Amino acid sequence: MEFIKPGRVFDFMRYRNVAVVFSTIVVALSIGSVFFPGPRLGIDFAGGTEVQLQFQGDVPVAELRSTLEELGYESPDVIAITGHDNQYLVRVNEVTTLPPDIAATIEERLDAALEAEVTSVRVSGGGDKVSIRLEAPAELDAIRAALVEAGVDVRGDVRAFGPASDHRFEADLVGVADRMVAQLEERLGERGPEPALRIEWVGPRAGAQLRNGAIKALIYAMGFIMMYVAFRFDLRFAPGGILALIHDAAVTVGVFVLVGKEFNLTTVASLLTIIGYSINDTIVIYDRIRENMARHRDKSLSEIINISTSEMLSRTIITSGVTLLAIVPFFFWGTQVIADIAFALFVGFIAGVYSTIYIAAPVTEFMDARIFAPARAARQAELEKQRALRAKAKGGSASAAPR
Repeated sequence: MEFIKPGRVFDFMRYRNVAVVFSTIVVALSIGSVFFPGPRLGIDFAGGTEVQLQFQGDVPVAELRSTLEELGYESPDVIAITGHDNQYLVRVNEVTTLPPDIAATIEERLDAALEAEVTSVRVSGGGDKVSIRLEAPAELDAIRAALVEAGVDVRGDVRAFGPASDHRFEADLVGVADRMVAQLEERLGERGPEPALRIEWVGPRAGAQLRNGAIKALIYAMGFIMMYVAFRFDLRFAPGGILALIHDAAVTVGVFVLVGKEFNLTTVASLLTIIGYSINDTIVIYDRIRENMARHRDKSLSEIINISTSEMLSRTIITSGVTLLAIVPFFFWGTQVIADIAFALFVGFIAGVYSTIYIAAPVTEFMDARIFAPARAARQAELEKQRALRAKAKGGSASAAPR
C-alpha cells in the first residue's frame, strides 16, 4: 500500500535548521523540567506501601480507587488480582503514619517514665515496629504506656527479645496498611477488607537505588544501540541515532512532568520500548540512505536523504499509524497503569517519527559535511600528491637512462 506517489520527493532537509533549533529548545525545557518543577515520582522511586487486600463483598476497582482518594490517599494504584474475586493490590505513596522525629519523642518519654537509661530507639522504615534497648530491666506495661504517651498506636503488647541481659524490647505499631484496612472497613461496611494478606513497603533508599538502576538501564541501552549502528553502518550514522533517542526520551519525560503523570518503573519500561521502536524506524531510513548513496553517486547526501525519506514515508505512515491506533484504546479504556504506558508510548512514537526525519538524518548530514567529507578530501589530496610524486620520479628515471 502506497500513500505517497512513487517518485515524489519531499524536501525535508530544507527545514532542518528550524527543526534542530526547535528540538534543542524542547529538549532543554524537558531536561529543565526534571529539576523544576520535577517529576511526580511513584512508589518505586519515592517510596510507598503496597498492600494486598481481600474484600468480603463486591467492590469494583473504580469504587475502591475513588474511596481511597476520598480517605486522603493521593493517586492510589489499584490492581485486580487475576483469578481471585475482589482481591486487589493497592499501592499508596504513604510509607509511615509517624512523624520524622518520633524516635526522639519516644526516647524522651521512656527516659521520663522509666528508671532504666535508654540506650537506643529505632523505628522501622515502614513505621510498623519500634525496637528499644535499655541499660536495665523494665516493666513491659510501663514501656507500652510510654509509647502511647509519645503518640504512637501500639498494636498488641510490648515483648522482650534476645538474651535477657541485653534488655531489648520491641512493639508492633499501627502502620499505613492497618490504618487503611480500618478506614475501608468503616467506609464499606460488610463489603470491607479482611486483614491484609501481604504488606510491603519501599523506603526512600530503595527508591533511590531503583532510580539509579533505571537511569543506568537507559544509558546502557543507548550505548549498545550506538555501537550497533556504528558497526551496522559507519560512525557518521551513530551520533544522529543516539541524539534522536535522547530527544525521544527527553520529550516523553517532559510531557509526563507537564501533565503531572506519575513516573515509576513502568514509565522506564515505556522509555526503553520507545527507544527500541525509534531506533528501528531510524535504521530503516539509514539503510535506504546507504543504498541510495551507492545508487546516486552524483547527488549530495542532503538530496539522498530527501529521496530516501520520501521513499520510506508510506512505510512510516502505515507502521506508525497502525501502532498508534492500537495504543489509543488502551489509553481511554485501560486501567491507570495501562493508560499511563499507552500515553507514554503515544508521545514517544510520535516523537520517534519526527526525530528520525529531523534529527537523525540532519545530524548524519552534518557529520558527513563537517567531519568526514573534509577527511575524505584530505585523503584524496594526499593520494593525488603521492601519484604526482611517483609519476615525477618515474619520468626522471626514464630521462636519466642511457641511450
